[in-house]
Amino acid sequence: MPPHNSNINRPKGTSIKPLRAIAPFIRPYLGTLFLAIGALLVASGAFLALPVAVRYVIDFGFSAEDAATVDRYFYGFLGVALLFGIFGAARSYFLSWLGERVVADIRDAVYRHVIRLDPTFFEVTKTGEVLSRLTADTTLIQSISGAGLSIMLRSSIQFVGALILLAVTNARLLGYIVVLVPAVIVPIMAISRWVRRLSRDSQDRIADASGMAGETLNAVQTIQAFTAEELEGRRFGEAVKVSFETALRRIRARALFSTVATTGLFGALIVVLWIGARAVLAGEITGGELGQFVLYAMFVAMSAASLSEVWGELQRAAGAMERLVELLEAEPAIKAPENPMELPVAREGRIHFDKVSFNYPSRPDTPALRDFDLTIAPGEKVAFVGPSGAGKSTTFQLLLRFYDPQAGRIIIDGVDITRARPEEVRTRVGIVPQETVIFGASARENIHFGRPGATDAEIEAAARAAAADEFIQQLPKGYDSFLGERGTRLSGGQKQRIAIARAILKDPPILLLDEATSSLDAESERLVQQALEYLKKGRTTVVIAHRLATVLKADRIVVMDEGRIIDVGRHEELVQRDPLYARLAELQFGAATEKLSYNARTRSA
Repeated sequence: MPPHNSNINRPKGTSIKPLRAIAPFIRPYLGTLFLAIGALLVASGAFLALPVAVRYVIDFGFSAEDAATVDRYFYGFLGVALLFGIFGAARSYFLSWLGERVVADIRDAVYRHVIRLDPTFFEVTKTGEVLSRLTADTTLIQSISGAGLSIMLRSSIQFVGALILLAVTNARLLGYIVVLVPAVIVPIMAISRWVRRLSRDSQDRIADASGMAGETLNAVQTIQAFTAEELEGRRFGEAVKVSFETALRRIRARALFSTVATTGLFGALIVVLWIGARAVLAGEITGGELGQFVLYAMFVAMSAASLSEVWGELQRAAGAMERLVELLEAEPAIKAPENPMELPVAREGRIHFDKVSFNYPSRPDTPALRDFDLTIAPGEKVAFVGPSGAGKSTTFQLLLRFYDPQAGRIIIDGVDITRARPEEVRTRVGIVPQETVIFGASARENIHFGRPGATDAEIEAAARAAAADEFIQQLPKGYDSFLGERGTRLSGGQKQRIAIARAILKDPPILLLDEATSSLDAESERLVQQALEYLKKGRTTVVIAHRLATVLKADRIVVMDEGRIIDVGRHEELVQRDPLYARLAELQFGAATEKLSYNARTRSA
């Protein structure tokens, strides 16, 4: 699991071994790869045939008595050029297609995996860091698996082929190259390792800047409300500056790498050419033979230069693939057991907390729930009341199996939920959270989220039941209106009614309701409460209560403090016997509670 600080606990490899992880993504497209290799072999064969033609033109073509011989050689040149052009284009097309396809599959696989990771992962990993890996890192993979792979294969074949043909042309001159080239390659390899380390650092700094940008843009209204634009601008500017300085170090290293590689390889070639020129003057080889050797030596040098350039890209891509593999290998703490139990077909909605104790992974020394024991009957309405930090929201997190308790069990419809598939447990639980999440999509798509297989008629029926149909119809395009990122085009009450419509469409036997209507105006609160009453019918409902009306309608009120159940009962009983509840009722419900208590005393008198 990658930590939030992306440059720690991360291996600083010196090889391109991480790129092996691309192999499973290439395997489904081996046919395309073989077509590309076939086209590459034909194009490279045509390319490597050119120096032979040059040799024969120099040695025999210009000495021929008739022009037909010269024409024949140049027709051969033209045929070779056509082969090289056509099959070179085919090779480029197939490999570029393969690169795009592989990167699309990697992005898809990483996203599908990350979206299934549990909240523990996101407690230590910034969303911006994940987004950076999905975008910047996969772009690096794209460059190497498409154009980079094309250049690497072409240059490798031409390098090996030209070396072999150099040996055939003149073994003595090749011997000089074999001696000189290793002297150039060793420093190139040393610099490439440095480039890779700097590339890794550069990618990490980009991820840091992306994480900061994502965090601040998601809270832009808060930043503006506190007039902190300048402060956040400076913070982001510093992150960008660090990213730029790190990238500049990488660019300098790459420039040094290219200088050493190009100068060294061509320097070695010039030395060999000088020796070859002296051999021609001495009559040891022909001019055509030297011309052929020169061209093959040029091919070797150009291929080696291309490979050294691609090697730098491979180093960067290997660093990027390492980061992506970290995400793909992150294991969720919450997952289905090897032989999961099936929940019963009858969706009763019975809940039993069996002596549950739980600490959040990020706060291992602070108990969130302690020896929590509670049974909720099918169809029962239970309100949780307690001070902040009492553990009320934690019960919701555990019921949805975002976490597993350290001790005790949670049983739904007779099955311990840790022995069932998390997805199946969650189909039985619906939630209307305190902070409603609205996606940057249409109203229809936002409600459809509750049950992906629902029809348009079912979506609209859910909206009517949630008292959302009227305001949706008034939007410019009705149900197909874009609601803005995070629902910026909706009021608080409208967002909540969208969330309620989503829960109605899901139709779960268990409803979790974090009631928060204090920020709504009277009309919006009335509509939301009306929708909630419809939603709660026939369901087991657990409510984190914020309103007196809710606790009065509850079958039972559970008073919580410091993760424990302090008392259970009805409002009238708890006000009389439980000091904590009486204080909470006074603080939360104020005058309404006093009036209710006064009426009760009057009736008893």
